[in-house]
Amino acid sequence: MNGFVTFPREQVMVVKRRTFERTGFDGNSLIEKGIVIAGAGLVGLVLALDLARRGVRTLVVDQDDKVSDGSRAIVFAKRSLEILGRLGLGEQLLEKGVSWHLGKVLHGDRQLFEFNYLPEPGHQYPAFINLQQYYLEEWLIDACLASGLVEFRWGHRVAGVQREPRRAIVDIATDQGGYQIHCDWLVACDGVRSFVRQALQLPFEGRTFNDRFLIADVRMPAALPAERRFWFSPSFHEGQSVLIHKQPDDVWRVDFQLGPDADPVLEREPERVAARLRRMFGDDIDFELEWVSVYTFRCRRLARFVHGPVVFAGDSAHEVSPFGGRGGNGGIQDADNLGWKLAEIITGRAGPALLDSYGEERGLAADENILNSSRSADFITPRSERARLLKEAVLLLSAEQEAIRPMVNSGRLSRPASLAGCSLLQPAGHREGPGPGDAALDAPVSLAGQPAWLLERIGNRFTLLYFVDGESDVDAAWHFCHLHGAALLTVGRSGSEGGDGRIHVVDDAGLAHERYRAAQRRVYLIRPDQHICYAADLLDPVELAAALRLALGHSVSSTFERRA
Repeated sequence: MNGFVTFPREQVMVVKRRTFERTGFDGNSLIEKGIVIAGAGLVGLVLALDLARRGVRTLVVDQDDKVSDGSRAIVFAKRSLEILGRLGLGEQLLEKGVSWHLGKVLHGDRQLFEFNYLPEPGHQYPAFINLQQYYLEEWLIDACLASGLVEFRWGHRVAGVQREPRRAIVDIATDQGGYQIHCDWLVACDGVRSFVRQALQLPFEGRTFNDRFLIADVRMPAALPAERRFWFSPSFHEGQSVLIHKQPDDVWRVDFQLGPDADPVLEREPERVAARLRRMFGDDIDFELEWVSVYTFRCRRLARFVHGPVVFAGDSAHEVSPFGGRGGNGGIQDADNLGWKLAEIITGRAGPALLDSYGEERGLAADENILNSSRSADFITPRSERARLLKEAVLLLSAEQEAIRPMVNSGRLSRPASLAGCSLLQPAGHREGPGPGDAALDAPVSLAGQPAWLLERIGNRFTLLYFVDGESDVDAAWHFCHLHGAALLTVGRSGSEGGDGRIHVVDDAGLAHERYRAAQRRVYLIRPDQHICYAADLLDPVELAAALRLALGHSVSSTFERRA
């Protein structure tokens, strides 16, 4: 078979990833740009496309000329799917990706329990989709190019960074010569080994975990279900853990714990990887190795993500273990949080506190991800005899005692970060349902008699989500939105007439009212990243105006009563 190097019973695939023509050097020694993104990986591409959807031009520079090798991130959580869907990639994700919602935990060869991450119906996206990162990067690049607002410079490496009060100065190196960019904002999406972070001499502090793990992406025709399976000490890999995920194209991600003393060079040898796989799947299995890597991991972060005109996102700002898929998903949420804020700053609507709120909110999310990731690592790879004995006791007891099962930690999977309590969010004015800081919830609705999804109708701008009844003051809501440049989305109950100017969408199944606990009227102000910034039972235009000003980073008058 062309493109393969053959080994006994197995083959190592030489998979060609999409490459791009290196951008030539035009001899111009100085250019000026508004926003420069360093790094054309997952996070940088999501940010560039998000800004393009808001009409903002960006320049993306990357020292490479191709998308990521290997599968890299593969597990994309529902919140990330909603963000990517808002960017126009939803249908591609659903069509190509492997959807799943079940997870199983095993000890030895015995299943301890299983769990369902999305047991209720009525969602546009599944709990998770598995997809090789290179597919997503290719789609993002195509969408960026189609927008006409993203310029890529492939083979252009950031070689120096200077900060000034109102701009960043970026030195770029190419094979043909160097030049300098003066930009209003430099967003560092250049990964865990970030040159930008090193150039600014910013400490990247946290914990290092010594255990080594082997990732193998294996192409094989296995009749296994699309679910997450995690083994503690299986018979085919005693004393260690194993994780398996299904990907598109008959590719399976298998993750073997190796222990701290494993030799990474030896463990990457195809014959040795193949022997582990045959012990797991049987001697007669036919397979091809697509990608093999041995890794250790760290949990660490920058103290601050915003340093004047230089902003950090994704792995350049924070690093976590792969347990739970929190790295890529967290980076996508970084871009989602940052994009609309940069757009509001450029249009002049933002107040002085808006960009700092990116660091506050995503720093909070990074702390949550690091905490959960560290706890997972401590359970999977106990660092003391006492911790090991506790782990074994928990595993033994969890087989029969359901109350013990939450203590079994095979990786707490990515969830939307709650930003409750952050400085630019108004305290809730109601007592039930989602509140300020929570991500808006999706639900099936109908629009002019046709099926629709609530989050699709909310869109990517400030939106007043108004659950209405016969006494609701829709005229006041219209006036507020017209005055403040927000969108209005009214939701009526089943049986109400939609499309008449008072009711935009109808909640036929009642799930929107149920998920938002909107027993009667209810008002939500939704940010462009679809996080709630204000919630109340009744429409109060004065409070709404103050909440909007606060969400945009402006100071709020002392006469405005902030609810506790």
